[in-house]
Amino acid sequence: MHSLKRLRITNAGVLQLLKHAVNSALVGSDSNVFSRSQQPFQLFCRSAALHHNRQQHHQAVNDLDQTECRNSLISGMDLLFYTITEGKEMISVSQFVSALKSTGLWTSDPRLRDCMRHLRLAMRESGGTVMVDQKLFRKCVGANILLLTQAFRRKFIIPDFEVFASNMDQLYYSTQRQEGGHVADYIPQLAKFSPNLWGVSLCTVDGQRHSAGDTKVPFCLQSCVKPLEYAIAVHEIGTEHVHRYVGKEPSGLNSLHSVNTKLLQHKNTVLKGFPSSSSLQPNSNKAERFDYVMEYLKKMAGTEYVGFSNATFQSEKETGDRNFAIGYYLKEKKCFPENADMIAALDFYFQLCSIEVTCESGCVMAATLANGGICPITGERVLSAEAVRNTLSLMHSCGMYDFSGQFAFHVGLPAKSGVSGAVLLVVPNIMGIMCWSPPLDRVGNSVRGIHFCQNKSVVNLMFAAYSGDVSALRRFALLAVDMEEKDYDSRTGLHVASAEVFQHFFITAYIALSIRWGNTPLDDARQFGRDGVVSVLTEYQQMYLCSNGSQSKTEDQRKLDSEGCGLS
Repeated sequence: MHSLKRLRITNAGVLQLLKHAVNSALVGSDSNVFSRSQQPFQLFCRSAALHHNRQQHHQAVNDLDQTECRNSLISGMDLLFYTITEGKEMISVSQFVSALKSTGLWTSDPRLRDCMRHLRLAMRESGGTVMVDQKLFRKCVGANILLLTQAFRRKFIIPDFEVFASNMDQLYYSTQRQEGGHVADYIPQLAKFSPNLWGVSLCTVDGQRHSAGDTKVPFCLQSCVKPLEYAIAVHEIGTEHVHRYVGKEPSGLNSLHSVNTKLLQHKNTVLKGFPSSSSLQPNSNKAERFDYVMEYLKKMAGTEYVGFSNATFQSEKETGDRNFAIGYYLKEKKCFPENADMIAALDFYFQLCSIEVTCESGCVMAATLANGGICPITGERVLSAEAVRNTLSLMHSCGMYDFSGQFAFHVGLPAKSGVSGAVLLVVPNIMGIMCWSPPLDRVGNSVRGIHFCQNKSVVNLMFAAYSGDVSALRRFALLAVDMEEKDYDSRTGLHVASAEVFQHFFITAYIALSIRWGNTPLDDARQFGRDGVVSVLTEYQQMYLCSNGSQSKTEDQRKLDSEGCGLS
């Protein structure tokens, strides 16, 4: 099967088809050869001439393998082509790109580099309008057949991405109206940002992307770098060593009092990342350590924008008196690794806080955490599973300053905020999100970012209902999530579940909730032809009404009352 390895085909379905074709060819080629191959001793005694003939036969089989594989691969590409073109013989490049974007894939995706290169080359050679026919399509998608097949067959984590993106846009514009908060001014460079800036970007574990608002404006990570820095440290030097110096409890306000009250228990500080990071490459200088972390962050971002603001770095150093005071206090209490340079560690910390990203690159970093340490748009493993697990645990319990407990209770997702207005949000196994809006609330979290994340819990609920993830629904219920939360159309998770999968959801939600068009979940189930769901909902509705009496009833309720409960 050497030809299969040379072709580097990764589509499991296509690969199985090719193996079957090759095996069939082998069986029909020379049955005597296969009977001989089961008699090693007799083969060992054959003449050199027979050995030569066998080599010729194997070469012929390999040639046949290549031909069968190539033909099957071309058939798979042609099928995908007609799926995209809806049966047409050719489409324009713009139509192909639009179809691609509808799946959530961007043309800048590193996995599509060869595909986009062939399209640009064709456009440059033609000097005008280019139509994508079967020949050009085969050339473009040959290296991406698995990815594009998954995309257009809706096998990604979010199958109907356009609808999902529309919902995210609604949340974005709803959150944009939020007022209040103040831009951080204790670091002068941060005070220069407009309070009207607001952007949200997301990236799923399959590399589907969506952005809304000011998502290309660079901003500093500030404290959002801490979980990333921590993950790198655990990945490189292990959990045990890192937690000799880093606690597991939220540090709250950046003050000597908060440090002193927690110090004896867990040696914890609001600067919790820098002692362990200063231990990375202990024999290297500051520049080498900084470059080392930057390379990791670029890999997490899929080589998208990661920069550095020297102005912010200088501003941090000039106004960091409190951090220096805490640093000297920790040094006195021997909280640093042996022989560590506290001033150098603080400089390194200020540098890392001054690393710049955009919402678009930051969401890929979050998606790498959501994807278990593998960057979704490059496929490269950047962090170990252990590092990701520990990082998400700390983000869930410590990531939002003094709001961490409430955020964990109401949103229930790992997140980290920074005083630049950034919020890094991870939905494990689904997506990463980066929100950014400079105005902060009294505890240092982005006002719009918090509001968006709280609304994001509605999307999570809807997504779990859509996909039939009963475990997630039960987890939301245990976390005291309001199971009757509504989206912008007043649609509840029960409406979605009734139209799609409906498993156990009706136990936790009121049966007669209606959306803005007046439909109940029972109406949606009927509309989508879910007869089994209609039966269960009708039975449950009858039980519910019999046990709770009659108040304001729909026509269905009154009918059930008269037929099932005998109520007027």
